Amino acid sequence: MSLCSSFNVFASYSPKPKTIFKDSKFISQFQVKSSPLASTFHTNESSTSLKYKRARLKPISSLDSGISEIATSPSFRNKSPKDINVLVVGSTGYIGRFVVKEMIKRGFNVIAVAREKSGIRGKNDKEETLKQLQGANVCFSDVTELDVLEKSIENLGFGVDVVVSCLASRNGGIKDSWKIDYEATKNSLVAGKKFGAKHFVLLSAICVQKPLLEFQRAKLKFEAELMDLAEQQDSSFTYSIVRPTAFFKSLGGQVEIVKDGKPYVMFGDGKLCACKPISEQDLAAFIADCVLEENKINQVLPIGGPGKALTPLEQGEILFKILGREPKFLKVPIEIMDFVIGVLDSIAKIFPSVGEAAEFGKIGRYYAAESMLILDPETGEYSEEKTPSYGKDTLEDFFAKVIREGMAGQELGEQFF
Repeated sequence: MSLCSSFNVFASYSPKPKTIFKDSKFISQFQVKSSPLASTFHTNESSTSLKYKRARLKPISSLDSGISEIATSPSFRNKSPKDINVLVVGSTGYIGRFVVKEMIKRGFNVIAVAREKSGIRGKNDKEETLKQLQGANVCFSDVTELDVLEKSIENLGFGVDVVVSCLASRNGGIKDSWKIDYEATKNSLVAGKKFGAKHFVLLSAICVQKPLLEFQRAKLKFEAELMDLAEQQDSSFTYSIVRPTAFFKSLGGQVEIVKDGKPYVMFGDGKLCACKPISEQDLAAFIADCVLEENKINQVLPIGGPGKALTPLEQGEILFKILGREPKFLKVPIEIMDFVIGVLDSIAKIFPSVGEAAEFGKIGRYYAAESMLILDPETGEYSEEKTPSYGKDTLEDFFAKVIREGMAGQELGEQFF
């Protein structure tokens, strides 16, 4: 789920309360009892991991067979992409799928870690996942269980050069945030490093600059531990932390509604939350840049798409312009959300189970009011000028495409607001 994106809460509301080679498919079939999350990033590389030589994995179709192992040098940045093994976790997520495709396009040897039942509510089986990730070597495992993930990588029989994490909590709830944004992401780092990884690319979010939500705190905790590992514990290890602004699809929830003649819904005057939206393709390309570009080593990298920052009011105007209609807006007082959140918080003090619902309300409130831009520490204001731009895809082109083709296949995750 992409949480750090501005979106129209009311208009898009939809309440939803043994790795082996077999039959030419690279699949995981083992069941291993889980172990507690590792309490430290220090790993004993003198035992298990050194038994597995650094090797090259020949790119293959997910449904093909044939993996060759060729010894490689320890410094992966001195190698060509075809000799670099990149482990991608969160590979079946919205951005993860595009990252896998981009990595394959650039010639990296991609090992895509996926659940046996992937997609929203586990709707995709193994065969569908293999088709979606064709060109990568698909390893079915469980990133929430450290020993299962380590066993999966061990059974590969070769080392890992780089880990790319596109993991994100499905709904932003309290429990899910700590399980995925922190624990599972940390598992991927611990496991990857154990088997030789020297670089970690993290897909984070620009909204962690102002952490008022639980998933933001979970992301920041992992970011801090990742930076400490590279800067204080192991100087041979590096990281790139990518903090994107809003995704295109998170802004597309009202396209079909407006196309049907309904008004564009926004909070306040429509100028509360601006962003420089970036397409999934452009973001995937930026993440791929982080694998080899040395100017992105040990850096926190906020990134937006091309062009000026756009408020909800301007986004709506673009949409009406494409449709050739006079703008028609419905302005909702943001105080309505404050009232609902206040009620839920009060109830949660008596019934703790309501705390998750209150958190979902706070998430909606956050995106209705906060801009997805660089927060200038000197002024305390969001800055369009200081928010970097990347790529070529525009929101206007995305809106036009959605008008033609609809939003099918654009699911962000398990939305609760």
